[in-house]
Amino acid sequence: MYALMALIFVFGYLCIALEHPLKIDKAASALLTAVLAWTVLVLSADSILPVLGTGTAGAFDNSHHAIEQLREHLGEISEILFFLMGAMTIVELIDAHEGFKVITDRIRTTKRVQLLWMIGFITFFLSAALDNLTTTIVMVSLLRKLIDDQKERWFYAGIVVIAANAGGAWSPIGDVTTTMLWIGSQITASGIVTQLFIPSLVCLLVPLIFLSFTMKGEFKRPVQSESEEERRDPTTPFERNLVFILGIAALLFVPVFKTVTHLPPYMGILLGLGVLWVVTEILHRSKNDEDKHPLSVIGVLRKIDTTSVLFFLGILLAVSSLATAGHLTQIAGYLKDSLGNVYAINIAIGLLSSVVDNVPLVAGAMKMYPLVTPQALSLAGSDSAWIANFVVDGTFWELLAYCAGTGGSCLIIGSAAGVAAMGMERINFIWYLKKISWLALIGYLGGAITYIGLHSLA
Repeated sequence: MYALMALIFVFGYLCIALEHPLKIDKAASALLTAVLAWTVLVLSADSILPVLGTGTAGAFDNSHHAIEQLREHLGEISEILFFLMGAMTIVELIDAHEGFKVITDRIRTTKRVQLLWMIGFITFFLSAALDNLTTTIVMVSLLRKLIDDQKERWFYAGIVVIAANAGGAWSPIGDVTTTMLWIGSQITASGIVTQLFIPSLVCLLVPLIFLSFTMKGEFKRPVQSESEEERRDPTTPFERNLVFILGIAALLFVPVFKTVTHLPPYMGILLGLGVLWVVTEILHRSKNDEDKHPLSVIGVLRKIDTTSVLFFLGILLAVSSLATAGHLTQIAGYLKDSLGNVYAINIAIGLLSSVVDNVPLVAGAMKMYPLVTPQALSLAGSDSAWIANFVVDGTFWELLAYCAGTGGSCLIIGSAAGVAAMGMERINFIWYLKKISWLALIGYLGGAITYIGLHSLA
């Protein structure tokens, strides 16, 4: 049964990776994988888990223990899901008010290199404030208004993927995997910003500098139709700017709220959502229902990517079943023995995240390598040098946040940002592999080397 759990997980993972050929949504595969893995664990707890009781009660004790572990894991996972749902709602509310026009209306250039740097840096910093998935959706939508030629738009969309993943890696709210590490207390907001900003910036700068020597000329803007010019804006400039400022402030306030109150981050995001909800209700209370509904929280809740939330629920529950059964502890020992140091392990995880989803990879790493307390470190003895990598803001967790966040850019299916760009622009997998993957790889390796160099000098 121990091996059966691993087979269920591998088969489920293959179904997730082959989502498009199979035409089965990855959320469905993840949920089935989670339920089947936990079912096998509970029904076979007496043979999989260490015996907790004696006599005929042993199997019952183990089953009860497995169910208690499920409840504990579900509590941790719920914190991540509520945070994501709150952040998604705030971003959708900004978008419904066309708040992002504050950024898009200021891009006037038609020069390729200038646009390259503008798009790269806007995406990089916007991704840190929002998240890489949302930022990619916003920036690809922006590119449609700026660039007429599809292939040229594909190229800039590829740069958006690299920049969004790089920007999300150094912010506690910029990438779901970094958020997982932050909520799990493996990293702190101040620690991740100070330690990963420069490596993440290098990850973006390496491709941009190289392309600056090879790209020339100007791009053609699309011609705006009369109907688009005459279309009535859903909000006034005041409403648009107010919701944009409040929304960004609510997202940026979350780390401050956690530091001051020590409450979990999802409480901070729910506070921000509640404030925005009240403000928008007051702002639009005099409008008729037809105009008010799309601009309300109730209206934008329908736009939230619920399937992604269910996917995270399923895959995190599936990984937690392997952690409870002991599979991940075995893998952790194997990686330590075969690769030898945290740098090699993390770089390998990052490259692997370009092939498979980085959420279960990071979830697995969090379960494989438990967070080490200062007390445990003081008692480690001869193994203290290795264990020191796993304290709060330790080398392993920081580099894991960088590698898992940016390594997925190497293939377009390797990150949520890449999948979003692929779906919106119908980008060809092979085209991305030829044109963008090598740029993402040299940026990824450049940032990793930068982190290792800075850490060695510290």
